[in-house]
Amino acid sequence: MTKLIKDRFNDKTLHQFALDIQAVYPQFEVAEFVKATTGGKWHDLELKERIYQISATLGKFLPPYENAIEIIDKVVESSQGGLHGFWIFPTFVQIYGQAEENWDITIEALARYTKYSTSEFAVRPFIIKNEQRMRKQLLAWAQADDEHIRRLASEGCRPQLPWAQGLQAYKNDPTPLLPILQQLNSDPALYVRKSVANNLNDISKTHPDLVVDLAKRWYGQNEATNWIVKHGCRTLLKKGNRDVLAIFGYHDIEELTITNFTLKEATVLLGDSLTFSLTIQTTVATKLRLEYGVDYVKAGGKRNQKIFQISETALKANETRTYTKKHALANLSTRKHYPGTHSITLIVNGRACGTRDFELVTN
Repeated sequence: MTKLIKDRFNDKTLHQFALDIQAVYPQFEVAEFVKATTGGKWHDLELKERIYQISATLGKFLPPYENAIEIIDKVVESSQGGLHGFWIFPTFVQIYGQAEENWDITIEALARYTKYSTSEFAVRPFIIKNEQRMRKQLLAWAQADDEHIRRLASEGCRPQLPWAQGLQAYKNDPTPLLPILQQLNSDPALYVRKSVANNLNDISKTHPDLVVDLAKRWYGQNEATNWIVKHGCRTLLKKGNRDVLAIFGYHDIEELTITNFTLKEATVLLGDSLTFSLTIQTTVATKLRLEYGVDYVKAGGKRNQKIFQISETALKANETRTYTKKHALANLSTRKHYPGTHSITLIVNGRACGTRDFELVTN
């Protein structure tokens, strides 16, 4: 049985965590801290809830905030791993560091701890509470020498960061984020560039025209920026946005012929794979983005399409190419399959180019 990440937070690991604190703060009550943390409905808590409970309980066993940060700094400096990489200390700052008089201490602590235990979740209540002040801070972080801090500048303000508190103001109007992303749009660290791209992808879900305009202005500047633009436009590409497809050279396909789009199996048993094939021929040199969409039957009988990529390539004039693809139909932690009529749709440069049905059965 697969062990859940939340199960790493148990009596043994919490005890070691408490001993690490006691090593720099001898008054720390190890057994009492573990007991207080794991009391109540501990076993029912999910990962983030456990982290919050650890952090909140920690504050009851440490001195006032400013002195507590000094202790945590010593723990971070001497730590060899353990639970310290699981957002506990940034969450402590989030819970106990919001008073105005602690602003400077808090901001510096979030920047320090993000190197070891990302502060991307912890900064969000501060953004919501004081958006303009934090936006200036994010821009300052975007110019930091440390790549972890630069990433925090982008990741912390993602409008739709998974597992995180939503930033409704930036869902409504993401334009205040653009100077931060602009500062980072050719960052030398892939770690940072991925965050910028993910931020753009978040924005594209609510303000696609803004991202299209940005992509047109950024694309072609340099290789690093081109990568950000491509990855940041991935949702728009899957949706077949014509403006975005054109940026990357994927144009209409009047000169393209598709033949022999066939499914090897008409019926597929749950857990097996479906094989399909197709042949493409073009009379002129053509750049291709080849995808397929699977219309999955959902629990209520409705269908929902998921897009998968086959290839991004270029064909020469009068070239013919055949593709064969296998698609697994086994249950995953992220997708459960239901019996019924499913479909596969071939998509070329954002255009649907034929659909084939198949039956998924469970026995």
